[in-house]
Amino acid sequence: MDLSHISLTDAAELLRSRSLSAVELTRHFLNRIETTDPTLNAFITVDAAGALAAAEAADLRLAQGQATPLTGIPLAIKDLFCTQGLRTTCASKMLQHFVPPYESTVTRRLKAAGAVVLGKTNMDEFAMGSSNETSFFGPVRNPWDHDRTPGGSSGGSAAATAAGLCLAAIGTDTGGSIRQPAALTGTTGLKPTYGRVSRYGMIAFASSLDQAGPMTRSVADAATLLQAMAGHDPLDSTSIDAPVPDYQSGLTTSMRGMRIGIPAEYFADGLADSVRRGVEQAMETFRSLGAQCLSLSLPSTAYAIPTYYIIAPAEASSNLARYDGIRFGHRCADPQDLQEMYARSRSEGFGAEVKRRIMLGTYVLSSGYYDAYYRKAQKVRRLIADDFQSAFTQVDLLLTPTTPETAFRIGEKNSDPVQMYLSDIFTINVNLAGLPGLSLPCGFDENNLPVGVQLIGRPLQEATLLAAGHAFQQVTDWHLRRPS
Repeated sequence: MDLSHISLTDAAELLRSRSLSAVELTRHFLNRIETTDPTLNAFITVDAAGALAAAEAADLRLAQGQATPLTGIPLAIKDLFCTQGLRTTCASKMLQHFVPPYESTVTRRLKAAGAVVLGKTNMDEFAMGSSNETSFFGPVRNPWDHDRTPGGSSGGSAAATAAGLCLAAIGTDTGGSIRQPAALTGTTGLKPTYGRVSRYGMIAFASSLDQAGPMTRSVADAATLLQAMAGHDPLDSTSIDAPVPDYQSGLTTSMRGMRIGIPAEYFADGLADSVRRGVEQAMETFRSLGAQCLSLSLPSTAYAIPTYYIIAPAEASSNLARYDGIRFGHRCADPQDLQEMYARSRSEGFGAEVKRRIMLGTYVLSSGYYDAYYRKAQKVRRLIADDFQSAFTQVDLLLTPTTPETAFRIGEKNSDPVQMYLSDIFTINVNLAGLPGLSLPCGFDENNLPVGVQLIGRPLQEATLLAAGHAFQQVTDWHLRRPS
């Protein structure tokens, strides 16, 4: 059996049956990281000692019959979740040497469930990017074609999962940063409802948009991870106090009679023919499962990009003001005075894309421009959310492409930030409305690069999304294909 590409569910069964030990499984992935990651650059930090210690503890729990579905499962964590005693860099020079004194809620819950953390994955700096090229530690390469990007900002988590460097990974999604790299690497990515998963201990980019979620090989694996991650957290004031359903048991829900909306705005000019074909084929699959596909309109879709690139940079400008060279993070050498220390520490510590967004965010929040830009963007955000609310009076789910094209070449869009921003054109609205979204592999283009289809659900209806995605994966094999 190829341990590198088995599902999380199958690995858990091997561990429970004692056909395989957690230490053996962990050593396998640590060895694979050592041999494969120098090419991909998916990891920033590998914690071999910590992973093996956690695996030994997992084997004790397994021997005592106290296993959970995640006991002994090796995972990778995006490097913006604070991990106590383990370096957390956010892929930035600003935090190159930062070792958090506390644990994020997501990683604490995963560890409590028995998961083994292999290390921290590469990402766009402070999660700002769509190609994983803004990282201080260099770009991540797509396992399907090493000259191409895996997407971003959770590109390291996506590449590690697709290449079999871990059984699954955790990412974050501010404007598509789980779903877009999932689509470009042929993996499954779930962005939960805003507030379903705690943001405590996540290094903030845009606080009203950021959300953590699983990146896996299958929907069933995503359901297992979400079960452990989700739930109210009193340490996060935006956490939703609502019961968490049994996502695994809900996977058997039938698609018969389910209404799926197809928004016309997501199939306009600019959509690659290969992506259109893959998504239309996915529609036919859902019809064959008994679902109805209905055309509808989301008229505010065209305003997604400008709205997002006002709100997100504004929040980033505020969140990143704390990195001043005084309390923690990078400090310049031998400043002449306080003003120079601020200016040089920030100019040396932040990369070009982060500086661009700080400047833009500061501008739209400044006196004389706040009403013209930021306040107006918040009003348009409300219109976007209203579009979805209206659509969900007619349908149960929405189906769209995840990305307008398949994986593009590294360096291809670096000279034109607007073209890079358009990579998230089909995912951003979901974050602005706070909805759950799921990306599934649904085909390949002429260059053997994966195509992704996106399902969008009502607030807190992750169970419906997962059931639909699981039904799709029961009759297709796109998610089973692996890069050579």
